[in-house]
Amino acid sequence: MNQTIDTATARRMAEAGTIRGVSIIGQPGGWSVMLKTGMLEKPLGGQKTDKPRTWRSLDTLTEYLRKDLSIVRIDGVDATHHSSADVHRPGRPDAAARMKRAHEAAAHDAWFRAQVDAGIKEADDPATQWISNEDAEASMEKLLTRLEAEGKGRGTN
Repeated sequence: MNQTIDTATARRMAEAGTIRGVSIIGQPGGWSVMLKTGMLEKPLGGQKTDKPRTWRSLDTLTEYLRKDLSIVRIDGVDATHHSSADVHRPGRPDAAARMKRAHEAAAHDAWFRAQVDAGIKEADDPATQWISNEDAEASMEKLLTRLEAEGKGRGTN
């Protein structure tokens, strides 16, 4: 028999109106939720385990209850055993690195989009002077010839 109620079941129970009460219980490292159904009271469990789910922040927990489970009434908060010590969670350096990469990618994406927008704006500007492909190639050929001559003058090939 499950010791906890998973999120999907809790969502269905909330929609059916079978949850009779909700309490938030403080514990070392965070907060958990107790759901009352009839004469039974069970903790809200994690997704992949039959262990009570915990939240570090009371604000995050209440937001989760409101948005994900449509629970807006909480019978009580028991902070007797709550402490902010993070005793249950191991460190996640992989998550920090993943978030850093995600932020870097988002920043690069924003920069890239700004560059594209600026290019489109410049291309659409009637005052923009266009250079033909032939003129661009001729200009590049002159530049390469000049750089080769300068390189030979310094004794390099």
